[in-house]
Amino acid sequence: MINAIILICAYVIGSIPSGLWIGKIFYKTDIREHGSGNLGATNSFRVLGKKAGTVVTILDILKGTAATLLPLIPYFNDSTIHPLILGAIAVVGHMFPLFAGFRGGKAVATSGGVLLGYAWPLFIILVLGFLIALKITKIVSLSSMLVSIIALIYSIIYVIVTGDVSLLILVIILTAFIFYRHRANIKRIKEGTEPKVKWI
Repeated sequence: MINAIILICAYVIGSIPSGLWIGKIFYKTDIREHGSGNLGATNSFRVLGKKAGTVVTILDILKGTAATLLPLIPYFNDSTIHPLILGAIAVVGHMFPLFAGFRGGKAVATSGGVLLGYAWPLFIILVLGFLIALKITKIVSLSSMLVSIIALIYSIIYVIVTGDVSLLILVIILTAFIFYRHRANIKRIKEGTEPKVKWI
């Protein structure tokens, strides 16, 4: 019973549509009707601006972290679900949110939040890597995919050093999610039509 409840909680946390709610409450704007139509942080920056985009990014990150740390709540002490599985469920919730017609974001920020909750040094490395890649390329989608590859390399080294295979398995799954959700972006990058950001 506890396992079922904690899995549901992880999905519900991931389903919180930060970009949609911030846009509607503070800007009277449904970001699904503008820009890329995506509910993630990138479209929030594009449609709502830097301040809102930053808030949405932080909230989306914290969703992944909160789900990963659910076992720390006393009520869930008896759960046998691995924290990374809970994080992965939150990522699914972000991509297919219960509260937004199952049309969500591309899971980059929430995936980062999962790593923040489980392996914070990797999270710091990825944030720095993302900012450097974005500064050079000006393309959010490309930077996100490059960072997922960095996470994969880190996880392989992590397994060699610690013997903990769970992180590598999660990163492989998240990397697959991220590349799958960026299919259209990959096509535009190849065609040279992918939008570039101007705020960094």
